[in-house]
Amino acid sequence: MTTTSTRTTPTTRAWIIAVFVVFTLSGLDIATWLGRIPSVRDSLGASTFEMGLLVLGMAVGSIGGLTFAGHIVAKLGARRGVQVAALCLTAGMVFAGLAVTLGWGFAAIWIALIAFGFGNGLCDVSMNVSGAAAEKAGGRTIMPLFHAAFSLGTLAGAGLGALTERLEVPVAWHFTVLVVLSSAAMLVAVTRFQDEHRFEEHTATDTSPVPTAQLTRWQVWAQPSTLLIGVIVLGMALAEGSANDWLPLAMIDGHGLDNAGGAAVLTVFLAAMTAGRVAGSPLIDRFGRVPVLRVSAAVAVVGLGMLIFIDNVPLAIVGVVLWGLGASLGFPMGMSAAADDPRTAALKVSAVATIGYVAFLAGPPIIGFLGEHIGLLGALLVVFVFIIAAGLASGAARETGAAARERDAAGRATGAAGRDRAGTTSDAGPDAGAEPRLPSDDEARRR
Repeated sequence: MTTTSTRTTPTTRAWIIAVFVVFTLSGLDIATWLGRIPSVRDSLGASTFEMGLLVLGMAVGSIGGLTFAGHIVAKLGARRGVQVAALCLTAGMVFAGLAVTLGWGFAAIWIALIAFGFGNGLCDVSMNVSGAAAEKAGGRTIMPLFHAAFSLGTLAGAGLGALTERLEVPVAWHFTVLVVLSSAAMLVAVTRFQDEHRFEEHTATDTSPVPTAQLTRWQVWAQPSTLLIGVIVLGMALAEGSANDWLPLAMIDGHGLDNAGGAAVLTVFLAAMTAGRVAGSPLIDRFGRVPVLRVSAAVAVVGLGMLIFIDNVPLAIVGVVLWGLGASLGFPMGMSAAADDPRTAALKVSAVATIGYVAFLAGPPIIGFLGEHIGLLGALLVVFVFIIAAGLASGAARETGAAARERDAAGRATGAAGRDRAGTTSDAGPDAGAEPRLPSDDEARRR
């Protein structure tokens, strides 16, 4: 592991906590907008098509943020990236809230959502780059836990949105108060971020035609590893996004549930996703990314197949649980794999995140179009195929260099801890039941 002697375990722990905070607040911000869409529609008197155009504005901003984030984070660092993102998020959400409440019209909201989307895309890359570096510093796989925190943030934001809708809180007040507090907390949290560039592996045997540190954004895009990791993220992001958008309707139209039942099944899926991310970290440490990715893809394929092909509601719900568990780890493991080499982490995470966002953006309309002709369950076969492709591409996520050494060390530690708890070792000592701790820098170097 490539740590420095000046970094202490408390500093690393504070860094990890700060990344958790940023992930949670990012999810909270996004869900805050999504939770007030009914009020936005009522304020504008907008049609479904016009609301789709608003969502497109946010998507355009997000893609712009993802595109430029690699350059911004590579030059200025993840800390500065989150700071700039927080300003964009604040400006966009405050302006959008005022535009809705004061009736400034469609164009004003659309412009505000572009700014909000840009901040969201920039924050996404920045927090994943810093999270990957913090993961290296901690010596344990924690990226899935960061993404679980994001999921919890979205749940909190959706709950607050539902509450403010019921209480008829003006959108301007809701957006302004929440985003100001959220951005302030982000700006405080990033003061604990450490310089991710200090984890660069300075090797003397870089035989590539272009030195790794000098690769441009487009050269990173052209690397086979980037594209293959992108396939992993694309397939798993499509698995997640298609469920968010279409699972309730698929259960209603395909399995005969009512509206409440369809919504409840989506909750089951989200709970399975969150549980998979919480439970997945020790499995990745023990077995490595590639085996876990392959098993995850297989589980997701089996689950989705049960939903599509078995006309039995209880078995379909079991399939939904398997689908959620299988899809839970692909995106965070893809982000970790993209950030394995700190010299290209910012550019590569930006590229891979952009590929994943294409799934969130283009996947639902494609499934909806196919669903009009062959039904939603049949349309989900597209997701089925992409999950298989993600499993086939999983070898691209294999740990390399220091990342491989960290995984081996973490796996040995996880295995030893398991044997201690099972009582299979005779020298557990008085600290056998102590709370797990992050390794110190000296311990990390000895590994």
